[in-house]
This record gives sequence, C-alpha cells and structure tokens, in this order.
Amino acid sequence: QPEQRTIEFHQRSEKQEFQFTVFPASSKEGSTHIEAVLESGGRTYNEGYTLVTREDLDSAFYFQPALQRVSVVDVKVPSALKIGYIMGAGDDIPTVLQQIGMNVSLISADKLPGEDLSRYQTIVLGIRTYDTQKDVAANNKKLLEFVAAGGTLIVQYDTSVSDFNAGHFTPYPAQLSRARVSVEEAPVEILAPNDSIFQYPNQITQKDFDGWVQERGLYFMSQWDNNFVPLLACHDPGESDQKGGLLKAHYRKGLYIYNAYAFFRQLPAGVPGAIRLYVNLLSAGHQNNQRSALATPR
Repeated sequence: QPEQRTIEFHQRSEKQEFQFTVFPASSKEGSTHIEAVLESGGRTYNEGYTLVTREDLDSAFYFQPALQRVSVVDVKVPSALKIGYIMGAGDDIPTVLQQIGMNVSLISADKLPGEDLSRYQTIVLGIRTYDTQKDVAANNKKLLEFVAAGGTLIVQYDTSVSDFNAGHFTPYPAQLSRARVSVEEAPVEILAPNDSIFQYPNQITQKDFDGWVQERGLYFMSQWDNNFVPLLACHDPGESDQKGGLLKAHYRKGLYIYNAYAFFRQLPAGVPGAIRLYVNLLSAGHQNNQRSALATPR
C-alpha cells in the first residue's frame, strides 16, 4: 500500500524515495519477488543500474530488473538468545538473522580484547575470520574461555589452511583441509539424526537440504580428535564422503562448532532449510534456557 504513486521530477538527476507496504498473499513457505515499475510518456521502466568501475577498465552501467526477491520461511526462533557476530571477510548472515527476529550484535574484531563476552550465549565467527582479523587470532584463547564458561562458539571456514592448523585454534586437535563439495545438489546424510542440533528449535530432515545454491561447503576438516562429533556427510559425484563439514565438541561447560557448509550463500538466497538449520546451530547448547521464548516468524 498504496498500490501506486504519482511522481513528478523537475530536473535531471533528481532523486526521490517512496515507501510501499507489501503484504504477502499467502503465508505458505516459498519464494517470490516484488517488482518496481515506472510508467512515463507511454514507456515502462522496470530496470535499475549499478555503476561498475575498475582502474584497468572503462566504467560501465550494469542494468538489472528492479525487483526484490522475498522468501517466506517457516522457522522457530529463540527470541531471547543473544548472539555476537564477528565479521571476517564479509557476509550477509547477520542481516538475515535480524530479519527473522534474532538478537544479533556485531563485535568489532579490534574491540574483542576488551569485550565482555558473558552477555552473549552464542558467538559466531564469520567466514575467513582468522584469515582476515588478526585480532581474533591473537585473542583466540578468550573465545575458548567463553566456551569453557558455558557459551557456544561457531567457527566458519578459513582458507589459510596452514595458518589455521599451526594456530591450534580448536579446543581439541583437528586438521583443516581444502576439501569441498561443489555440487549443490549432492546428497547430504544426517549422521546423528537424534542430536539436538537437528531437533531444536526446528525439526531438520533431508528436505531441508533441497534448493541449496552454488555449493554445499568448502574447507572441510580432514582429521579430528575423538571429542568431536561429525554431524553431516556429503560428497561430490565419484568422490568419498566428507564428514568434516559440521563438527561439534563439548568443551568444559560449553559447545564448540566448526562449520564448513556454505550458509553464507544459502541465507542471503532465502533457502528455508538452511535458515532453519542455522538457527538450530545458534541455539545449540541453550535448549533448556530458550524453550519458553520461541517465536515463529514467517
């Protein structure tokens, strides 16, 4: 609402902003898009553009349809859970989590030494955090102390394999590798279906791995201590199973999770099953404290 607006421009390069409130026609899970169309002088305009510039190339206008993709996702969210997110190379996961009603705060890597981590239940390291944020690598002990005190730490993939392995960032011995699963439709096996990660707050089934985009995951662990529990397995055609893409380990009072699955691609794409599983990962270790504070956004 409103269905349309009348716009008047009085000079070249003039800009105006308008807001429309859009209500979904159905609460059924799925994807759609909202399109913006301008009619003027008998012509229809339905594209937007981005100016692309590079030093070694001329500037160019990149035209795309003026539309916004929207996903309706049936997901239960522990609204009282407080999450701290340390950005690595950059991703849009925190934005998606906020859109579904989760309490997410960004933690600057350079502020980590003085940050009071006890106000969070779960801390997430964005993709390639150890590669790009040296303050995090230097203060990894503080993150493990957060786990030891009862927190949940989720570490997402890094590409500097030798540096990661030499850094001994995990609470127990583990070896990172360059293994990946590039086929997004590669079958995924749930190795521990009764684990709470697949039960709370969302029931996870094989169907939640449908509709993934671009790839399953990258930089899987190749070896790990017996304290780690592998949760998923998948592989590209003709290759052996990769079980080091999602590992969890209890460390004193808390939980450490290593994740190589490409949630940084799935969440911005609005893949429902990936969103549900990621919410479960964030909730891991806190089931007893959160059951009375569940919300169900759509």
